[in-house]
Amino acid sequence: MSFEGPDPRRWRALALLGTAQLMLILDVTVVAIALPHMGADLGLSRASLTWVVSAYTLVFGGLMLLGGRAADLFGARRLVLAGLLVFTAASLVTGLAGSASVLIGGRVAQGVGAALLSPAALSMVTKLFQGAELHRALGVWSGLGGGGAALGVLLGGALTAGPGWPWVFYVNVPIGLLVVAALVWALPADPPVRGGARLDVPGALLVTAGTGALIYALINAGDAGWGAPRTVVALAAAALLYGAFVLLQRRSRQPLMNPGIVARRPVAAGLFMILVATALMIAVFFLGSFYLQHLRGYGALRTGLLFLPVAVATIAGAHLAGSLVGRRGTRAVAVAGLAVAGLGAAAPAVWAGPAALIAGITVAAAGVGAVFVAASTSALSQVRPDEAGVTSGILSTFHEFGASLGVAVVSSIAAASIAGTTDTGFTNAFTFAAVTAVVAGGLAAVVVPPHRPAPVPTDEPQPVLPRSETA
Repeated sequence: MSFEGPDPRRWRALALLGTAQLMLILDVTVVAIALPHMGADLGLSRASLTWVVSAYTLVFGGLMLLGGRAADLFGARRLVLAGLLVFTAASLVTGLAGSASVLIGGRVAQGVGAALLSPAALSMVTKLFQGAELHRALGVWSGLGGGGAALGVLLGGALTAGPGWPWVFYVNVPIGLLVVAALVWALPADPPVRGGARLDVPGALLVTAGTGALIYALINAGDAGWGAPRTVVALAAAALLYGAFVLLQRRSRQPLMNPGIVARRPVAAGLFMILVATALMIAVFFLGSFYLQHLRGYGALRTGLLFLPVAVATIAGAHLAGSLVGRRGTRAVAVAGLAVAGLGAAAPAVWAGPAALIAGITVAAAGVGAVFVAASTSALSQVRPDEAGVTSGILSTFHEFGASLGVAVVSSIAAASIAGTTDTGFTNAFTFAAVTAVVAGGLAAVVVPPHRPAPVPTDEPQPVLPRSETA
């Protein structure tokens, strides 16, 4: 099955896919705001509260590559719908939880659904759009990603202060069911599953275990330190598991992924940018939330309202970058975005007070939003249709790496302020974030390809959707 022109439903599909992706992103920060209330109502220990967040992140990040490959083999539409149904059902179970085991189990199930949905949805976007439209679509997608994290702070504060913490999960149920029903109509049908197509189960187990070990190491480093035995053991385990995965992929007849994908310069540059951009975004959100709630004593709702301009700035930065990347190229957008992010992160390091903090992270968020677009465009705009799902999975996995790394590093630097009443740790952490952004901008000027992204050649006239036999 092929199309003579763009699918007329593509923008509606993008809006629905973006809504589904937004639910997954909100579920990180919206839960973080509600944690104290969950702990008080259910009598959760500090370790259990940590796993309410970490269980979702570990499973989501660990299974992302498997979800992306499954989308390539069995169809992106099928994986989007299945993932969203699993996530929606798991949200209902999590909201009804009356114990730590059910709550954490529900978060694990949410992570499974998210890992099926997220790379398949991004793969579908790359198949529905081409050329300049793809750049704009990735701008919308990236804006939702960055803005969703900030909106989660606002939504989490409003729901927790209003109907109560279970509603941070219940709200996903009606939205999820409505989006599933609409996507059934809005998404083009998948091609028939090719005969003999199968997942590389041993490879999936190795890469999932390796990714989970690495994310666990980063989470533990932020809590116990980089030299803690559990951190060192988890890092060593991740290295061994990834090494075994690469060896297996080279020998497999139907590998989970071609390791050479990450060696391509545009893909490698995109992974570098998404890692840095996510680490910066999560770092400034983490620092800003702790500064306002812990040091200044602001409530969850007030903190959420103060983060609203941060969400708007992220979306605006991504939208502008989506228009510019096709004309100026990914390198120019990435360097400019990182420079803006560094300037914003420097503001709360130089000037004290909530006003300087919000102004600074708002500026930083605009820059980060632009870098997200440059990263997605670089990594995805030139991949073959049969690689779109797995490449989306790799990109999404690096997004999770960046989130865990950002929190691990800045929580270590700002430990004195998080545990006490001084703002010195916050100043040092924001300084580190600003320097990181500037250094990353210098590296981007070298490693990111200078040319404007061009669509990957196909045998079909443009614009078209990919041929079903290569999807």
